[in-house]
Amino acid sequence: MTEKQRKRLISILKAAISVLLIYFIFTKIAFEDVLDVVQSANWIWLFLALLLFIISKVLNALRLNLYFHSIEVPLSQPSNLKLYLLGMFYNLFLPGGIGGDAYKGYVIQKTFQVGIKKVVGVLLLDRLSGMLLILIYALILASFLNLSSLDSWRWLLWLAIPLGITVFWIMNKLLFPYALSVFWPSFGYSALLQGIQLGATICIMLALGIEGSFLAYLFIFMLSSVVSVIPLTIGGIGSREVTFLYGATWLGLNANTAIGISFVFFLITAVVSLSGIWYHFKKPVLIAEIN
Repeated sequence: MTEKQRKRLISILKAAISVLLIYFIFTKIAFEDVLDVVQSANWIWLFLALLLFIISKVLNALRLNLYFHSIEVPLSQPSNLKLYLLGMFYNLFLPGGIGGDAYKGYVIQKTFQVGIKKVVGVLLLDRLSGMLLILIYALILASFLNLSSLDSWRWLLWLAIPLGITVFWIMNKLLFPYALSVFWPSFGYSALLQGIQLGATICIMLALGIEGSFLAYLFIFMLSSVVSVIPLTIGGIGSREVTFLYGATWLGLNANTAIGISFVFFLITAVVSLSGIWYHFKKPVLIAEIN
């Protein structure tokens, strides 16, 4: 099997899994009910959610450029933002072809010649830094949930936060010492952008007319963000919705509303990612930052 055939097969498998998961979801709930929830959305709150999501992605791109600069890739911010947007488009719309991270790594190495190992390393660190803060926010939200089953474990949830940060710092120091200087700045970017995405999710909930259980819905959103990173579906389609479905059942929430939140968040992600198609046809020229 050639590399092209392998990628095509992976794409087909991801699409199949996404379709199966979506089909499974709608055997549990009525599509019409979810559609009613989404159609009744307040467009002002949706616009604010879109705006916050865009801001979070700009911060995400700035965090990545911190890592690029740590390996002496002096990429200018405009070039970095264009490359990041193209990566979003590839990740969501061309998942079996050129992945967003793979393309970014390829053009960075081709342009700046800093070494494949370092480029792959900082791309991985960028992902892990975001995942760390997702888990931290999930732990904080879980500690405030009104669940008796968590009463004996709340102290462990709080203990896991400094432990996770420490483990990640040690991993940085041992495996990626060339990027250790940006550990805390990248941590700050991650905390800010994940907080803004939580704000975007709150705007989505307000748009859908949700009046209570904010903490529970936000907790499920954080869990779905972790699950959607697993590369089993196209852009997390299906896996995020399944997480919302079972999370809503577990926490006694309205499943239709939970799936509605997930769908609206995906639509916002898709709209922003689709704008990167411009740079698919007109590839961005990477320009070094002038000191």
